[in-house]
Amino acid sequence: MKRLIMREDVTEELSEQDDERTGLVLEPLRWALAAVDSGHPYEAVLLAQAPTVLPIWQAMAEALRNEGYSVAFGILRAEEFGVPQTRRRAVLIARRQGIATLPRTTHQPYGKSAVNQSNPLPPYVSMSEVLNRPRPFNLISNYGSGGDPKSRGRRTSTEPAFSVTAKFTRCKVATADGTELERLTCAEAGRLQSFPADYPWAGVNQAQQIANATPPLLATHIVGAALL
Repeated sequence: MKRLIMREDVTEELSEQDDERTGLVLEPLRWALAAVDSGHPYEAVLLAQAPTVLPIWQAMAEALRNEGYSVAFGILRAEEFGVPQTRRRAVLIARRQGIATLPRTTHQPYGKSAVNQSNPLPPYVSMSEVLNRPRPFNLISNYGSGGDPKSRGRRTSTEPAFSVTAKFTRCKVATADGTELERLTCAEAGRLQSFPADYPWAGVNQAQQIANATPPLLATHIVGAALL
């Protein structure tokens, strides 16, 4: 039975709305409208993509509302749902029954300031809480640095990771004194996406599989908000 569409991006983030991949982003809307025309509309439509598609989500929301859906959309931060990385996603939830709302956060957001002790939510989950590494470390990323060492991002193991991309194997892992350690494995990158440690990654280009996946913890909350 047609109950649910959930789509996560399978390419790198869209840089512009007129990107040629925008046509792929719009495909779920075509499917949803075709289902309405057939007389068997989807009960819920869930879309998750890079934040740059938010204006497209806005246009899609209008189209779905015209077909009788209640729609909510916005940017969700993965660490606010217990995922040990600061991944941001544009999410759209549409439902035929009830009022569509985005899921409520379960953890505090990551920021440069200290954890808010007055916030009743638990702190964000750090890398050290999910990775079985024997000592503290720094994760050093070249992503977005253009090769400039001064622009490299750095997170300590007491913080959540950067957004996991398919280039995670290029990130350096080092102790505070600069001693290089083993770089992230696929299993560890999967843990940073909130997959189980023993998840059976298989096939070619496993790094791409991991990076393109919707973090299961985040997906659970999105699905719950749409169907409960």
